Amino acid sequence: MQTYDVKRDRRFLYAPTADDFSMVDVPEIGFLMVDGHGDPNAAPAYREAVEALYGSSYAVRALAKAELGRAHTVAPLEGLWSAEDLGVFRTRDKGAWDWTMMIAQPDWITPALVDEAVVVARRKRLPALDLLRFERLTEGRCVQILHCGSYDDEGPTLARLHDVFLPAQGLVPTGRHHEIYLSDPRKTPPARLRTVLRQPVRPAS
Repeated sequence: MQTYDVKRDRRFLYAPTADDFSMVDVPEIGFLMVDGHGDPNAAPAYREAVEALYGSSYAVRALAKAELGRAHTVAPLEGLWSAEDLGVFRTRDKGAWDWTMMIAQPDWITPALVDEAVVVARRKRLPALDLLRFERLTEGRCVQILHCGSYDDEGPTLARLHDVFLPAQGLVPTGRHHEIYLSDPRKTPPARLRTVLRQPVRPAS
């Protein structure tokens, strides 16, 4: 049985270069999602959201293998970020951030299987399971780059994206800032973290 791994099988979405921004067309993808607000380093809701996402994703994987005969690797954690004042991302005022944390699921995962997996995950007493949903997201045309280093060092790259690259290409942002966390921050020094930074875009005119 071949194991599906989204990072390998959709490499164009998960392995951009760190040298410069690149354009990518992102297809519709199903995600387990939990919404929240506040500093991800301090808000209990953030930790609970991540626990619910991983608990349910591992339950989905086990059920897919047992019931469908299909094996997959649990995808990395991802996040959609927004705020009323986008300047708070450059100033790192994390308490003002809105977020949707999420984990991608293979195309063959159905809402019914997710519902079954949530029942299994409830055995672990995960508070944020009641906030979890399964939703398909289509971002379309995006600009992305690989950021190597601390999350708090993303500011200059984001400024270059919005102030230099997008105007030069005749593009404007549309949709929420998207990050994909390829490294486990619990095990990886900040200087060695690898994060995909992605922004949906549209023509300025």
